[in-house]
Amino acid sequence: MRRYLRLALAMITAACLAAPASRAEPQKIDTSKLPPALGAEEPAVKPKRGDDGLYHQAWFVESFLNLKEDFAEAKAAGKRFVVIFEQRGCVYCVKLHTDAFAKRYVNDYIRKNFAIVQLNMWGDREVTDFDGTKLTEKRLAQRWQVIFTPTIIFFKDDVTTASAKWGPPLEVARLNQIGTGTIYDMFVWVKHKIYAQEPNFQRFHIQRIAERQDMRKKK
Repeated sequence: MRRYLRLALAMITAACLAAPASRAEPQKIDTSKLPPALGAEEPAVKPKRGDDGLYHQAWFVESFLNLKEDFAEAKAAGKRFVVIFEQRGCVYCVKLHTDAFAKRYVNDYIRKNFAIVQLNMWGDREVTDFDGTKLTEKRLAQRWQVIFTPTIIFFKDDVTTASAKWGPPLEVARLNQIGTGTIYDMFVWVKHKIYAQEPNFQRFHIQRIAERQDMRKKK
């Protein structure tokens, strides 16, 4: 009996020694060169409501909706390219503009660093996709599998090296959240290519939340 007990203990010990070590805590991102996690919220930025029922920012890109050309112009201006799908009557879309985008520091940062094309999920305007396909806004939403609004689509800094001519291979991330902190952090995460160092956005977001809490305590 003792022999079997010793054998069992030996097997358990061997299994424990062979078990992989727990993963080390992820390293914190150096945020010293990033914009502050908080900023001045006033004066608030007021969006305008268009005839299509959507709220618009004055600096949103107005073009012929040729996405490849819009992307090229954004890159030439040193900005990252983003497409936002919204729809009439979407309370979350309204909140995006009247809450997150209304805060001065968020609006200023995005305006200076991003070129945004706003599309209507059910719209009939003609859009030319990256591969040259011409279709309406609502057909493009279906093609891109957009099923919720707002959907914010962030594109890679260089789409010419992508494995496909349109679709997810050209994207960095998609965001459906409307919280101010989440939106702001995602735009910072994309602009500074933090995804190359930390592909898990949530970890970066948690770190920024802690920074905001510290900043509020010091006020």
